[in-house]
Amino acid sequence: QVQVVESGGGLVQPGGSLRVSCAASGSMFRLYAMGWYRQAPGKQREWVASMTNSGTTNYADSVKGRFTISRDNDKNTVYLQMNSLEPDDPAVYYCNARSELLNINSWGQGTQVPVSS
Repeated sequence: QVQVVESGGGLVQPGGSLRVSCAASGSMFRLYAMGWYRQAPGKQREWVASMTNSGTTNYADSVKGRFTISRDNDKNTVYLQMNSLEPDDPAVYYCNARSELLNINSWGQGTQVPVSS
């Protein structure tokens, strides 16, 4: 069982920036595909960004150009740098670690990112 722990959430101003982090356990982190999702109150969880084990990134249209996903395999950590935060960005942000090869699909508990009005 891979443990996934998000951190770094917090209150930010509209237009501001924040970086959230996600640490995943396991010695095979470099083989995991990592993804960020978010869920706002009353809404379904939605995909935000992902990075394959080879480093290919993809972003939801709503965050493209504003958010950047990155990973540090030496630290078993993936990051989501969020810039130019908008009113639709507040949510609980969840991290997912996945590997079909290793039969892994693990979620963290989420980190809250509210944006002050």
